[in-house]
Amino acid sequence: MPEALQWETAEEINQKLAMRIRCVRRRRKISQEKLSSMSGVSFGSLKRFEATGKISLLSLTKLALALGCADEIRQLFTEIPYLTIQEVINESK
Repeated sequence: MPEALQWETAEEINQKLAMRIRCVRRRRKISQEKLSSMSGVSFGSLKRFEATGKISLLSLTKLALALGCADEIRQLFTEIPYLTIQEVINESK
């Protein structure tokens, strides 16, 4: 089966995620310094994340918790559609 075309790189997806986190932070009028303090993520890591999209999964989860968005993280990969009938068969084994 041919690979599906990917229109975005991993880096582009991460950068968009960083933009969404920054938008939530700004909408709630929380400074980077305050979010750093609230989440336990270093100011440098938060600043780098918002600029580049690079962050550890643990730090991303801490930011989500601090912003009240933990359900978004919890829902990742919970409802993945089957791509083929073979996947359904494989899961039932």
